[in-house]
Amino acid sequence: MPREQYDRQLKDLQDSLLRLASQVEGSIGRAVEALKTQDVDEARRIIADDDAIDRAQYAIEDAALLLIARQAPMAADLRMISAVISIASELERMGDYAEGIAEIVIRGANEPLLKPLANIPRMAQIAQRMLREALDAFVNRDAEAARRLGATDDQVDQLTTVIQNELLRIMVSEPTNIERALHLMFVAHNLERVADRATNIGERLIFLVTGQVVDLND
Repeated sequence: MPREQYDRQLKDLQDSLLRLASQVEGSIGRAVEALKTQDVDEARRIIADDDAIDRAQYAIEDAALLLIARQAPMAADLRMISAVISIASELERMGDYAEGIAEIVIRGANEPLLKPLANIPRMAQIAQRMLREALDAFVNRDAEAARRLGATDDQVDQLTTVIQNELLRIMVSEPTNIERALHLMFVAHNLERVADRATNIGERLIFLVTGQVVDLND
């Protein structure tokens, strides 16, 4: 196969990954908005749409493995293809976290929100931004941009602690609201995990570019 055609297939693989990332980012935002508005119908749509995310991840993996089988790529291309497979898996798990938030919306459909949401939407915005920045770093092979994700992840961790402490105080002072508090704690946990997986993408990019194994969550 001519190199030009091979390069086009590599680009198609990367473009598929970016489409998946956009879909996942949208699901995260939609899930938190559904929580804010208690929109059960939208929550059900998010859950149904997760099947498409799963299929897209499998399609990317299949295309990547087919490239490896047919082209026997050299080391640099092989690392890139391997990174795509790994990142697609991270994105699929992020989609699962959005689905989990949507499930919380459905479970709490018959009760008002425990409290107005402020920090949770902020967490979601930061996590979504981290996802975009991680993919931008991957496209641009920008290891320094990837390294900066660690500092942003610290912001998400701090918000998680604030939310958890607030909800724990509610659970102690208002035992009848324990279940609703746990629901919001679960949402915060899922958003924290989205941010963690964005840093995983950054770590993968750093390895791709530099060969270094780093932990951006330290």
